[in-house]
Amino acid sequence: MFGLFKKRGKAAETEPQFIVATLNARIQPIHRGEIYEDPLEEILSEASIGEVSGGGTLQSQSGEIEHCDVEIRVNNSSLKTVDLIKTSLEKIGAPKGSRLNVEATNSEIEFGTLEGLAIYLNGTDLDDEVYANSDFNHVYSELDRLTQGVGRVFSYWQGPTETAFYLYGSSFSQMKSLISEFVETYPLCHKCRIEKIC
Repeated sequence: MFGLFKKRGKAAETEPQFIVATLNARIQPIHRGEIYEDPLEEILSEASIGEVSGGGTLQSQSGEIEHCDVEIRVNNSSLKTVDLIKTSLEKIGAPKGSRLNVEATNSEIEFGTLEGLAIYLNGTDLDDEVYANSDFNHVYSELDRLTQGVGRVFSYWQGPTETAFYLYGSSFSQMKSLISEFVETYPLCHKCRIEKIC
């Protein structure tokens, strides 16, 4: 009888705990999986400390993504476990303003090192021939190519009146400088706007 109670107590001690990483990144669910969830799952599996158990995306009223969550189930919420998750996500590429919410300790830890740049292409006010003869895919690939070594395109969003590309890297000002000539000369980028998003 006493052994039964002891066994139940042991099971309770090993009950999984949850940590939620709220990433200040405007990325689609598919890109969230590719950029964050899959690499983090591999790290957690190798360390035998847990697994990615879910994820979510928060959208504004316009439909534009504001940030995303990655839910992590861990064996325990020790400082070592939390630090591994934090440092791993920063190595993968976490924007400034991200946070870890540790359920077991009801604590929140800020993290992230990357700065974000969003470029919004005007989808309504350019000449029809510009839209007919230009390519959004070319814009994506050029933005990614031009910022190599400093940042890259993480995701994009197509709204009713504009298309956004989201770049994250070590420096907003450097990324903006690297793409400036292309933005000024490529017809599809005319009347665009650029914003610092983190």
